[in-house]
Amino acid sequence: MTPSSKAPVRLEGAILATLVCWFLGLGSLVSWNSMLTIGDYYYELFPDYHPSRVLTLVYQIFAIGTMAILAYNESKIDTRKRNIAGYILFCISTFALIVLDLATSGKGGVGNYIGICVFVGVFGVADAHVLGGMVGDLSFMRPEFIQSFFGGLAASGALTSGLRLMTKAAFEHSGNGLRKGTMLFLAISTFLEFICIFLYAFIFPKLPVVKYYRSKAASEGSKTVTSDLTAAGIQKQEFQEADDDANPQRLTNKQLFFQNIDYLLDLFLIYVLTLSIFPGFLYENTGKHQLGSWYPLVLIAMYNVLDLVGRYVPLIDLIKLESRKGLMIAILSRFLLIPAFYFTAKYGDQGWMILLVSFLGLTNGYLTVCVMTVAPKGYKGPEQNALGNLLVLFLFGGIFAGVALDWLWLIGSTAKF
Repeated sequence: MTPSSKAPVRLEGAILATLVCWFLGLGSLVSWNSMLTIGDYYYELFPDYHPSRVLTLVYQIFAIGTMAILAYNESKIDTRKRNIAGYILFCISTFALIVLDLATSGKGGVGNYIGICVFVGVFGVADAHVLGGMVGDLSFMRPEFIQSFFGGLAASGALTSGLRLMTKAAFEHSGNGLRKGTMLFLAISTFLEFICIFLYAFIFPKLPVVKYYRSKAASEGSKTVTSDLTAAGIQKQEFQEADDDANPQRLTNKQLFFQNIDYLLDLFLIYVLTLSIFPGFLYENTGKHQLGSWYPLVLIAMYNVLDLVGRYVPLIDLIKLESRKGLMIAILSRFLLIPAFYFTAKYGDQGWMILLVSFLGLTNGYLTVCVMTVAPKGYKGPEQNALGNLLVLFLFGGIFAGVALDWLWLIGSTAKF
């Protein structure tokens, strides 16, 4: 590893870049979070098909498969084309869900369910393009950018949960209230994805601070930023000459893997635990309480809000966890939540469950940002991009494993497999 050269103290556009990163993070998950938040609508249409569990599993199969291919070939893939393609896929597939629902008049049935699964699979492909591409891209920029991006990811959950609670209240006693709320959600998500395409394609690459870091990465041998630099008005020969002069030697993916195996395992374990509980367990295994049909929505909302809060806690240096050993201990200790959730669902009331879900979200957001901002430090631009993709691959791996393990909660329950 070589220490990165010190960036200028003041770089124009840093605040705007941070805001754009936040919005791009929002767009990276708003479609999927909308699907999670409107889960009650799909449970009404497909009560025997475990929508939250099945759709999450389908999503992650496509996400991790695509991400594995992209991570292996990351140094050859143009980041600009990759990210724009991802946001376009999100936009098209979200709009397609609206068309599918309108075409089938909001009816259930296996055919409709398979159609939804297909578009959710496209979500997974889009997520692999965007999340891996953006994290790799932002890994060689300021830590605040990647923190803001992950803040936007969590904000998408908080936003959709808030909107879901409002639409449920507004449409609860009207005909087809759930369906109206669902259509509104998907329409908003489609619009937000379209804005993300515009922001990434025309605004983000032209910000001076972004051009600086991408030029720096190109001078260190990165080939993934070529199109973005060209879009920003930087001629190819300018960064090609810098690249030829520097002639850097970058670490291989295998070397990066072994040097950062603890960080990779950190992310894997964070999301194994989180997704083994959220969202399937919260929808199907928490019982009936005073909140009635509002109960799972409140649980999802509390998780999303505290996940968002947790992603901003590391901005306070005094409580940001950077120790590799400390991170691993904190992450492993979260597994005590499994028996806590089990016994609370069986014997506790809704207040204790809301508290546990809040803690799950808070620690998920906090630990994710701690790992993501610490791991890339000290590497060259191309290495940081590669490491960012590896981190996302293991994050997806943890999500996939967690989603699969989530089905174990059905053992001994009254619900059918």
